[in-house]
Amino acid sequence: MLETQTRSIKPAEVQKDWILIDADGLVLGRLAALVANRLRGKHKPTFTPHVDCGDHVVIINARRVRLTGNKAEQKVFYWHTGYAGGIKQRTAREGLEGRFPERVLEKAVERMITRNNLGRAQMRNLHVYAGAEHPHAGQAPKTLDVGALNRKNIAAAGGASGADAAKKAA
Repeated sequence: MLETQTRSIKPAEVQKDWILIDADGLVLGRLAALVANRLRGKHKPTFTPHVDCGDHVVIINARRVRLTGNKAEQKVFYWHTGYAGGIKQRTAREGLEGRFPERVLEKAVERMITRNNLGRAQMRNLHVYAGAEHPHAGQAPKTLDVGALNRKNIAAAGGASGADAAKKAA
């Protein structure tokens, strides 16, 4: 009988690739789930749960990510300043139209990664940019067409992004 053992790779044996994703028109949650799996390395046959074996992911056009349904207005992010009565809130639309639109995507991915030392190391491999330019051209990242993987990854014409919801309200 042929017996095979599961191979657990060591950190020195990890091969990290660079992936480039254009987030223009992609659905936020589906993109975040795919990126979280890439950061963890679950798409590789050498996946080892306790080793950072994921790829570097560069995301451009993060301000143009889409939210389906009424999430642009109804999805609310809360945080607390630490002072009495210091609860703050911001809708997803306000986040995408604000000063740092890439944080909406970063937080969506961060909340899908384990919250420990390994998760923090994996999040350092995520590079998100609001516009189309990025400083990682020297690494020659491979382009990943997320929209072609599944037709649901691209928001329908009726779906509202942060900018589209503002146009409807005006």
